[in-house]
Amino acid sequence: MKRNIVTTSDGSKTIRIEDWDEHYHSIHGAIQESMHVYINAGLDYFLSLYPSTESIYVIEAGFGTGLNALLTALWSVAKNIKIDYLGLEAYPISDEEIQALQYHKVLEDITSEDIYEKFHQAHWEEFEQITNTFKVKKQQAYFSEIKLKNTADVVFYDAFGPRVQPELWERSIFEGFYEALKPGGVFVTYCVKGTARRALQSIGFEVDVIEGPPGKRHMMRAIKPN
Repeated sequence: MKRNIVTTSDGSKTIRIEDWDEHYHSIHGAIQESMHVYINAGLDYFLSLYPSTESIYVIEAGFGTGLNALLTALWSVAKNIKIDYLGLEAYPISDEEIQALQYHKVLEDITSEDIYEKFHQAHWEEFEQITNTFKVKKQQAYFSEIKLKNTADVVFYDAFGPRVQPELWERSIFEGFYEALKPGGVFVTYCVKGTARRALQSIGFEVDVIEGPPGKRHMMRAIKPN
């Protein structure tokens, strides 16, 4: 499918899939969306629940551009909290697309370009140390192939929307991430579709619909009960 780079409302770039008219990140602001949904509502919220934590295991379903991983790496450095980051991606983006995104120009963080290059250069299928506090493992896999048990503290669910890939928002897929989370773990996603919410609840998640990022009224955050 044909993909092209587009600029979003906050000046950061994302990828658009022309055949689907679908974007990897919000056109209302790629960085703003990722910060709101995954950093603020995910990592910051987890830290508010467990303020003495020293390390966090994150699974991202939909590694995509690597933007969420980049922001997580910067967060881990700023907070001095160790992160093990597993990014699942069935269809990795190209080197040309990676170079064109240039998130460091919007972040205005002198370390972000180096970090972004390092984890895109990292080998797939094994954890590699990117900073003193951040390790990444990029795994080329379908979401249905996740087999972890009580491993993750936080799940970033960043699949393409149910309009174009409804099969990724069904109970059978969510069950794998429920099993992968530790009790008390946090699951966050931009999507609030009723069928997805009910699927999460049917597994056992405690689901809250909360304020969404710019351009979107709501998002979902779910907890695996202790």
